[in-house]
Amino acid sequence: MQSVAMVRRELLILFGLVLVGAATSYLLQSTRPLGRYVGDTASAVLILTGKRSPEVLTGTADLTLVVFTDYQCPACRKADPAMRAAIAKDGNVRVVYKDWSIFGKRSERAAEVALAAQYQGIYSHVHHSLMRSRSLDDSALRQTIQEAGGSWRQLETDLAQYRPAIANQLAKNHQEAFSLGLQGTPGYLIGPFLIQGALTEGEFLRAFAQARAKL
Repeated sequence: MQSVAMVRRELLILFGLVLVGAATSYLLQSTRPLGRYVGDTASAVLILTGKRSPEVLTGTADLTLVVFTDYQCPACRKADPAMRAAIAKDGNVRVVYKDWSIFGKRSERAAEVALAAQYQGIYSHVHHSLMRSRSLDDSALRQTIQEAGGSWRQLETDLAQYRPAIANQLAKNHQEAFSLGLQGTPGYLIGPFLIQGALTEGEFLRAFAQARAKL
């Protein structure tokens, strides 16, 4: 029979192997590329350099992050605060917003309102507020506009006046998402890398560094 000391030694060796395996797995996951490289595709280049969508610049804005989201998408809503925290920590990101309404009529209505809000200069505030909103009915949309410092009456006027342009923008976003091969939201074009699915703050920061290394 094995002695108690020998059993303990074998257990320690086994435990050490498990720890080494876990550390190796973590290292591989933390160093492998995020997403796939699309910097050599014409559609990605056009989307990264386009100027038609709402955008926000921070610092030198030497890196472009294109965000494809839906206001009813749970993963989009979960990732939004992490994305904003990573952008604030980085301080030099150009964020381009692409409303891609794939969850139905309520999402389409919210996207139309958000895009109409850009004519009052409050798109970014409205976008992030809608990502946190528990409801997307007109009452909640009105409240979001007012809390952003906008006028609901002016929004309704802009929505009517610019409806063809807004509809065209939403259609264009849909077309661009499919041109990249996105299958759902959220989707992030971070420099030349396309990433699908929600990211943590740390993953966004790693993606920023990865993208800059290819610029």
